[in-house]
Amino acid sequence: MTRKAKLRRKTKETDISIELNLDGRGKSHIKTGIGFLDHMLELFAFHGLFDLKVIVKKSDLDVDIHHTNEDVGLCMGEVFKKALGSKKGINRFGTSFIPMDEALAKVRVVADISGRPSLHFDTRKLSLLGKTTIMPYDITAARHFFNAFATTSGINLHIDTLKGDDFHHIIEAVFKAFGRALSGAVKIEPRIKGKTPSTKGKL
Repeated sequence: MTRKAKLRRKTKETDISIELNLDGRGKSHIKTGIGFLDHMLELFAFHGLFDLKVIVKKSDLDVDIHHTNEDVGLCMGEVFKKALGSKKGINRFGTSFIPMDEALAKVRVVADISGRPSLHFDTRKLSLLGKTTIMPYDITAARHFFNAFATTSGINLHIDTLKGDDFHHIIEAVFKAFGRALSGAVKIEPRIKGKTPSTKGKL
């Protein structure tokens, strides 16, 4: 079974092309125009063992990063959902804890691939830092990205930051853990034998 998908999304603000292989080796080619987001998506793909290509051909970055950042999240969620297909035989749930120096991010039940999208992003620890940005990327941009992904992928996503002093370290740990948790959730479980991972029989 090949779990690959391609997607192109074109609006007045952005023109984005994405290719995804859920059963890859962590290879990536990312060009969003937002340097920090490129770095985070490379880490996400590498640690999730996803082959991922994201090319933003047109954007309105001369205004700000909002549309590009959010639209990349929307496209990634949509291409994940497309690549998953029927979802039969997958683990459905995934959890990961990842440290980054002093930071420890917890991604809890990050991939309940339930068809009921929602985002629960606990940023209270980040707010206490007083520094929640790496210009031009900030905590609001991170929230918008994950919310967009959850919405189009149909995933119930929980992100809890446990501790840390450096915004870069915390967000890097989050993206790494996000990749690992999703990798676990989309993994095929032989014992399920191709069944839908729900007592309802449908996700």
